Amino acid sequence: MNMDAFLAAPLTIQIHALAALAALGLGAVQCVAPKGTIPHRTFGYVWVGLMLLVAGTAYFIRGPGGGFSLLHLLIPVTVLGVIGLSVAALTGRVARHRTAALILMVSALLVPGAATLIPGRLMHAVVFGG
Repeated sequence: MNMDAFLAAPLTIQIHALAALAALGLGAVQCVAPKGTIPHRTFGYVWVGLMLLVAGTAYFIRGPGGGFSLLHLLIPVTVLGVIGLSVAALTGRVARHRTAALILMVSALLVPGAATLIPGRLMHAVVFGG
């Protein structure tokens, strides 16, 4: 691991990465923890906040030329997904809530997280050194 690369990154990227990792970990816990409980709801609100922080900070992370990448298309997907799963939970549509949460975990955390491990990207340098 090369934490120096992470610590040398702009603060926005650090916040984005830490929020994404926290959301991934908390999301995994939420997937296996008992549903409908007060802790599940409380952690759900925290997870929603983390996901919105991930989406918000992503807007300020630009490619080498200062432009957006294809991963930036996930910003509105994330925001709309969070709204959808929240509305589903608040209105008692448990199956829709569960499906939306799982889709969001994969499409907004796992897939882009894997993309950050491509050689030449910051997280590749952090995880694999270099």
